[in-house]
Amino acid sequence: MCETKSFYLWVAQVLFLSGLLALILWLSLHPKSPNYTVTDLNIPVNANQNENTTISVALEIQNPNKDYNIYYDDIYLALYHASDTIGGTTITAFRQYKKGSDHFYKSIVADGGLWNVVLREVLNGTAELKVGLFTKIRYRMWGRKSKHHGMHLNGRIPIGKDGKISRKKKIKLRKQRKKMRFVKGSI
Repeated sequence: MCETKSFYLWVAQVLFLSGLLALILWLSLHPKSPNYTVTDLNIPVNANQNENTTISVALEIQNPNKDYNIYYDDIYLALYHASDTIGGTTITAFRQYKKGSDHFYKSIVADGGLWNVVLREVLNGTAELKVGLFTKIRYRMWGRKSKHHGMHLNGRIPIGKDGKISRKKKIKLRKQRKKMRFVKGSI
């Protein structure tokens, strides 16, 4: 009787320790998502209201993983006013190394019809734009690539009268709560 109890106790200890080991391995090998931050956005406020204009955007992408490289597919960056698309741009596919940080400076050509409304709000100091980021990434560790992980992020950017980001210096993009209307061919 005593031998069976000690056998069951030994089996329980082995199962508990193997479960604990599996949890520790999973936590240490689980990759973290990259951090996307809009560091600068510049809207020319002296532009003619009847013409299309170019908006410049600076994006910083950080890889917080110390063991994983990240492979990005093309990144599509779009600007929205309410639910209307102002314009968009694409960052070509690239690889980001462990603990790396990359900066991208892109220009977005704004649509002329919608641009008049946005420019009026910017001059009044009440403009708020949305930035949408759409891409797929793969992690690489020890020579193996993971499956594709879809990234659909957005952020709200308050714009001051000077055409630059107001109140905050940087806007971190986060996962969206609800899906944004995204049609790549419409831009």
